[in-house]
Amino acid sequence: MNGPSRRLFLQLGGLAALTAACAPRRKADPATFTLLRRRWREVTLGYPGTFDPEREPYRSRLARLGAQARRHRDTMTPTARSLWPDLPFPSLDATPARLRAMARAYALPGTGLTAEPGLGTAVAAGIEHYVRHVYAEDAEQTGNWWDWQIGTPRALLDAAVLAAAYVTDTQVAALCAAVDAFVPESRLDDYEGNSTGANRVDLCTVTLLRAIAGADPDRAALAVSALSPVFPYVTDGDGFHRDGSFIQHGSVPYQGGYGAVLLTGLATLFAVLRGTPWEITDPAAGTVLDAVDLAFAPFVHDGACMDLVRGRGITRGSYGDHRRGREIAAAVLLLAETAPEAERARWRAMVKGWAVRDTVKPMLTAAAQSDLAFHGRLSAVLDDATVPAAAEPAGHRLFPASARAVHRRLGWCAAVSMASSRVARYEHGNGENLRGWHTGSGMLYWWARGHGDHYSDAFWPTVDPYRLPGTTVSTRRLPDGAGGAWGDTRPPAEWVGGATDGTYAAVGQHLYGLESTLEAFKSWFFLDDTVVCLGAGITCRDGVPVETVVDNRRTGARLTVATGWAHLDGHGGYVVPAGRPLRTLREDRTAAGVTRTYTTLWLDHGVDPDAADYVYHLMPGAGPAETAARAADPGRARVLANTSAQQGIEVPSLGVTAVNFWTGGHAGLLTASGPCAVLVRDLGDGTATVTVADPRRALDELTVTWDRPVAAVTRGHPLLERAETGARLTLTFTAPADHEGASRTIAVRLVVSTA
Repeated sequence: MNGPSRRLFLQLGGLAALTAACAPRRKADPATFTLLRRRWREVTLGYPGTFDPEREPYRSRLARLGAQARRHRDTMTPTARSLWPDLPFPSLDATPARLRAMARAYALPGTGLTAEPGLGTAVAAGIEHYVRHVYAEDAEQTGNWWDWQIGTPRALLDAAVLAAAYVTDTQVAALCAAVDAFVPESRLDDYEGNSTGANRVDLCTVTLLRAIAGADPDRAALAVSALSPVFPYVTDGDGFHRDGSFIQHGSVPYQGGYGAVLLTGLATLFAVLRGTPWEITDPAAGTVLDAVDLAFAPFVHDGACMDLVRGRGITRGSYGDHRRGREIAAAVLLLAETAPEAERARWRAMVKGWAVRDTVKPMLTAAAQSDLAFHGRLSAVLDDATVPAAAEPAGHRLFPASARAVHRRLGWCAAVSMASSRVARYEHGNGENLRGWHTGSGMLYWWARGHGDHYSDAFWPTVDPYRLPGTTVSTRRLPDGAGGAWGDTRPPAEWVGGATDGTYAAVGQHLYGLESTLEAFKSWFFLDDTVVCLGAGITCRDGVPVETVVDNRRTGARLTVATGWAHLDGHGGYVVPAGRPLRTLREDRTAAGVTRTYTTLWLDHGVDPDAADYVYHLMPGAGPAETAARAADPGRARVLANTSAQQGIEVPSLGVTAVNFWTGGHAGLLTASGPCAVLVRDLGDGTATVTVADPRRALDELTVTWDRPVAAVTRGHPLLERAETGARLTLTFTAPADHEGASRTIAVRLVVSTA
């Protein structure tokens, strides 16, 4: 049976929102809040509906939860200083978490304590005690605001809702009064500061739980209406951008942190509130559906979320990328339950593909230990023969608003993280990621088959932070947390981004060093089996060597170095023009009690270089013979220019010419009137495409000339003001600055020679 179309879904949402706004206010009856309590349990705990408690692994996992809850109940010893002797107050995280675990054991079947009066009473008494001694309405908020306004109240309210039968009106009133003190209605008045993006969704979730616990229809309505600022696209700062970027903390790309929290929160609220007077019907909420494909899926590779959109979270232990990937997968499957049929089918196939390919930390096995609701939903998808396991999509995605790019080809994937005047070099805060200084200096991540754990297994604590792959850096020593906290590390660079036609790409970064005089121009040209990397104008006066790190792999695999190329067994190949010595190092690095072996390859630009440059090719998954053959064929990817004015290549076998114009000028057959990125593809069938972008977002007009005979423009673009064909193609675009660095593609028919 076919579900509603996407268009109908949004139209009906708009109609419902208008109807709700015009209707007189209605007082919800108690049955509505009974429904919401049941829905909260069903959605967040997954029962009933997603798993059979008599089957494994659910039976064992539920029994363990029951045993844990029994220990918590039996060891609870209320005093003025603690609720459990081993958790002295304020214990803003651990004590509420234990109360919530007890409430879950009460609410779920198969725990041995299901609906057990003694456990329900213990949960209620624990909440009352904690509210009296720690989370009281007149308590002083100390430490991190998040604990008082999101983490602690959510856990306490969750426990109160799940064990509602034993939480008295007096206990509920005291809890609600405390929540109202720290999360007053006015907290949701302004969409700014730490009440944006994922934080706003969390605050709305707390407000809804407070409404459910206190049977308060006004706060339920507030929780939903206050979500509306989250949905519209933004052009600056926190939220979703039209290119698929998601930003939090003003300048940090964060799909793999706050973004995952936001997606989980919204999927939960959509599911809990459906069919109630507060169902989310804002037409702009369609942005969330779009975000699954535009913002999240591009950064999930074989079930793991790429670190370049995880902010300071990259240092939170090994395999954090796989944990975040599971969280995104869980949110997508939950969101699919309330999405139109087309999205539901596509997302289920996508998640199934992620789960099938994640052999490093199998998704289903991990879910059994942490999230039974997700395990049940994922099991249903994996067992459904009508749901195909979608393959990794081939193609290129460029995210100008977050200075990120992701490239997928058969058997490998690569991604680059940059920084600009809009995007932070890195984020640190709360003592996390203090040495992430150079992650925005053009770090080039890549995965070939069998390397799904490359950046997962103790990579961040053990890697040399001055030699991150792909980066060009001054080796000047930096203090921990250099540059300011919470993403306050934006360089002055405006030209950061590039052009892509969805298959290939020309990506560039005007690089400025962190607390350094370093300046450079870096370009990456993403092709079928290669990333061609160019650097130019590398200048520095720090009095120390400057290096470009060709790679730094967490491996002890055999390294072969020959004239013009190198190869790392089981990983890939590197081509460096003859006469440019490639430095190498094999070392064991130890940190946090673990040791890992690294193989580093770099180009040394010397102390205080003046306009130094480099060229190298990265060939993920290539064997030694392929690498040697590429080194012997320099004409396959010919460098047209490599200066601080232009960087470009020509690849005749692919029909590709690509140039990053740092200033206007000429390279190969291309001429541009101003700074821009241009990618031309001769498709080999008498047609071609010309893709342009204004990464600086500064041009009122741009003229691009391709010195190639063109018969006609067959597909234009609203930006295209004028096109001149004939012996050469001249395209004039108006106001490219207004398009946020996005790529625009023009199709043409070539003049076919009859000679």
